[in-house]
Amino acid sequence: MGEQLPVVSLFSGAGGLDLAVERADADPLSAADPGSGLLKVSVATDYNEPALDTLRANFDGATTVSGDIREVPTEQILATAGLRASEPVLVVGGPPCTPFSKSGFWLEQKRESRDPNASLLDEYVRVVRESRPEAFVLENVQGLTYTTHRAQFERLLKALGELGYNPQWKVLLAADYGVPQLRRRVFVVGRRDGEKFEFPDQTHSGWSERDRKIDTTKLPHVTAGEAFADLPTVLRVSEDEIVAGQYGELAAEVPPGQNYLWHTDRYGGRNHFEWRSRYWTFLLRLDPNRPSTTLQAQPGPWVGPFHWENVRATDGVERARRLRAAEMLRLMSFPDDFKIAGNRADVQRQLGNAVPLELGKAVIRALMVQLGYITEQSESRFAVG
Repeated sequence: MGEQLPVVSLFSGAGGLDLAVERADADPLSAADPGSGLLKVSVATDYNEPALDTLRANFDGATTVSGDIREVPTEQILATAGLRASEPVLVVGGPPCTPFSKSGFWLEQKRESRDPNASLLDEYVRVVRESRPEAFVLENVQGLTYTTHRAQFERLLKALGELGYNPQWKVLLAADYGVPQLRRRVFVVGRRDGEKFEFPDQTHSGWSERDRKIDTTKLPHVTAGEAFADLPTVLRVSEDEIVAGQYGELAAEVPPGQNYLWHTDRYGGRNHFEWRSRYWTFLLRLDPNRPSTTLQAQPGPWVGPFHWENVRATDGVERARRLRAAEMLRLMSFPDDFKIAGNRADVQRQLGNAVPLELGKAVIRALMVQLGYITEQSESRFAVG
């Protein structure tokens, strides 16, 4: 292995983009292939100590900086990694997406884009400006591109453009890159030399809530059933997996792929809810023949997606169940041996905020090819067909 290229990771969280960096040239959907080690995360930053614990548990010799990025100087970040300005090959990161997520729209200040955490975008720009990497990759929820947040998004692009990086952005669907999840994320990518970044072509195709056209020259979307196929059978049901409470019975009666609308006067369940009176994810069950919907970080007690199979609670009654850690790792295309401390909810919180590994790999790999660090010949092994 030659000298590894240094990468600075901001807002690292559970390490989805960090994994993508260090496995950028690994075979797609291969947990056994860690890649060549071309890139190395030299320093990872986050304000959440449990997230940094996850990073340390999964990245050998990880160097971390803990603290509010607004109070952490760029010089400290670089010094921790043993780097100077212009030495990082990449700066990567996804500023916390809560201000721009649909799940926060019930709060007036979020609807009006007045969330103070939105300033974290400016901190990302500050680190890029002061560290001068060869390129950067910023990831966020699709909501950042909505009209509600248009002023902030355009300010971000303008600031990065003024640095000479010619930022390009695109909303990508994770399922189009082999992730068994219909998760949309916006990526903003820029190069210090001002050359235009070209986003990678999708490798998979299938219908989603917005696109019913299928490209038959691509591989089909990976389904949840395929993702879970070889997971070991768990005989004992954990109490925190069971969907109980006020809507427990109703959840257990919802068929695979359906949600609370099953229990309206238009479908075959109980006539319990008004049509379109809840969010789509309310009582949502996975369809084993399709990719999962977006895995949420902090869902309410009756917010899915739940597994398509019921389980029997201790009282013998059938109940829907929440996804297990091993299943959530598969839906994020993370390695099976990825370690996250805590209970099932802790795992979901960290993974729900993370970048799906295969989606991140596709973007990082395309960038490294265009920068000349990966040859077109080595890239050809990722071609479909």
